[in-house]
Amino acid sequence: MNKGTPRIAVGFDFDHTLGIDNKLERVAFLHLLETFPENELTLTEETARIDELLAQQRSGAFSIDDAVEQYALGHGVKNDLRPYIERFKKFALEGVDDFIVPLPGLREMLDALHRADVPTAILSNGWSPLQDRKARCIGFAGPVLVSDCIGAQKPDSRAFAVLLETLGASPDATWYVGDNAAVDVAGSTSAGLRSVWLSEGGSYPGNLPTPEASITDLRELLTVLSL
Repeated sequence: MNKGTPRIAVGFDFDHTLGIDNKLERVAFLHLLETFPENELTLTEETARIDELLAQQRSGAFSIDDAVEQYALGHGVKNDLRPYIERFKKFALEGVDDFIVPLPGLREMLDALHRADVPTAILSNGWSPLQDRKARCIGFAGPVLVSDCIGAQKPDSRAFAVLLETLGASPDATWYVGDNAAVDVAGSTSAGLRSVWLSEGGSYPGNLPTPEASITDLRELLTVLSL
């Protein structure tokens, strides 16, 4: 290991890994309904469509701007789509402090990593400044790498390459913690990082690379790292 290279480093996903956003972006989408020329779907149908768009966006299929554009087009919007994107983002940003809740054990874990001089960063699919504001809301002080700024989305190995460069660490010394098996675990494993799956109680998909460690509470990461 070269001088100055950290012994270990840790990257984190954000949503359902460090914090819960209580469907903030879903609510921001629903906030657009009153501005659409067509609105004939039930609330159940609306939320199902919104959740589908957000799932695709978070998996790396397209950007949040594309998701809002698709939603607006599906409601009969034929003119400039930019005002709808701006309205969505304004509502989401203004709702961060009211919606975001840190996961249990977050502060204890971050404090322990800080005391051990372990470099940390967030790598998240999403858009800035929303993910930045979420991170600061829960007290995360490290770098926040967001897909729309770095030009790559997880599980693309290019996104993890940016994380490694930011942390100044080698892949085999870097742990990546996330809740999404396909995006976080498979993506980081493919990029050569050491993956940690934060389970929310479900079973791990058998067709994906096995994480090096599985945890159900952020404080368990300290045991995984022998801290």
